[in-house]
Parts: sequence; C-alpha cells; structure tokens
Amino acid sequence: MTIILTNDDGIDAEGIWSLQKATELVFGVKGAIAAPSRQYSGCGHQVTTNEPIAIAKRSEDIYAIAGSPADCVRVAIAHLYSDVKLVLSGINHGGNMGVDVYMSGTVAAVREAAFHNIPAIAISHYQDRRKAFDWDWAAHTTAMVIKQLLEIKLPPQSYWNVNLPHIDPKESKETPEIIFCEKSNQPLPLEFKSDGDRVTYTGRYNLRDLSPNTDVDVCFSGKIAVTQMSI
Repeated sequence: MTIILTNDDGIDAEGIWSLQKATELVFGVKGAIAAPSRQYSGCGHQVTTNEPIAIAKRSEDIYAIAGSPADCVRVAIAHLYSDVKLVLSGINHGGNMGVDVYMSGTVAAVREAAFHNIPAIAISHYQDRRKAFDWDWAAHTTAMVIKQLLEIKLPPQSYWNVNLPHIDPKESKETPEIIFCEKSNQPLPLEFKSDGDRVTYTGRYNLRDLSPNTDVDVCFSGKIAVTQMSI
C-alpha cells in the first residue's frame, strides 16, 4: 500500500514533514513524498500538459517535482507508483476553508486523487499570525483525525477537507473537538490598496463571514473543521 504525501507550500515546507510524522504515527511507516519543488500556494487545479515536468529524486520515496500539487498527484499515481491507496495533502501553512477550496493547491491535490477514486484528505492549519505553529502538535492532532476519517467509507469521487484551529497547546491540554460541518459559501473580504495604476489585495482573512455551523465558524471557534467534499 502506497501513501502519497504532497502539498502546495513546497517540499521544503515544515508542514509536509509534520504530515509525514502523522502518517508514521497512524500507519507505522512514512508516506512517499511527491511534492512541488517550489511554492504553489493559490494555484488551484493548475496542471502542466504542454511541457516536460522535471522530477528530482532526493532519496528513497522522496521526489521534488517541478509542477503544481495536482501535477504531483498525477505523476505519482500514473508514473512513479502503481498501487496508491491514499493521498494526503498538507499540512498547509494557513487555512483552506469555504471558497478557499477553489483556489487552494492543497485541496486540488486531493481533488485530483478523487477524480481517480483514490481516497484523499487535505489538511490545513489556520494561522493566527500572532502565534507560531507547533508542528509537533499538528502532527499528533492530524494523526488522530486521519485515524477517525479512515473508519468512514467515502462515496465515489469524494474527499475530506480538514482545517486545524490555531491554538496554543501549552495553554490547553485538551485536543480540540472534531466537528463535521458544511463548507462556507460566502466570499472572502474584497479590499484593495491603490498605488498608481496598481492595486494590492488587503482583505483580512480573519474578518470573513462566520455563518453558523460552517467550516469557517467551526475552525475560528477553536475546533477541528472536517468537510466531506465531492467532485
């Protein structure tokens, strides 16, 4: 059984190594890493079809791929491995809730797996920029979530989207509650700063709509938001 790990923050991001630790906690083995050689945050479901994709083998079962997260999954399941049974994407440095899923490379990776009826889970870590990430906590919490989700049979061409809250494990010893919820359908705040003939997006992520019982509301309230998605 081959488990593929990927992300959109790039192969050198801390989150993917935290995800590998979570995989080892759940399965007793490390997953195979097939991740972008650079950051692809916000690339959505971009794929490469009109030029070669370079693959650099860093070590056994660790590949840096010069392509998007969706490219990485396509290459992994069609070229590198023949027995992929699970795709995990993350742990993303920042949330992927609500309409984020349409822009997220993290989520696109597991959507690509779902196209091929391979079970898949995207894991993102909401960031309160006043705090640093605790990747050890994230690994152990992600392992707990993965174990629970693998006990639930997914319908064909479906996948899970998970968002971890940003809490300080030193302040709270209790593991956040897992809440199965709906995806928010409200847009992100639209604000731009002008500078001559250019504009820069300045919308504040933490001021987005908090409709009750949506993934945004759940995650922002300090709980683990889990949403079942389908193609």
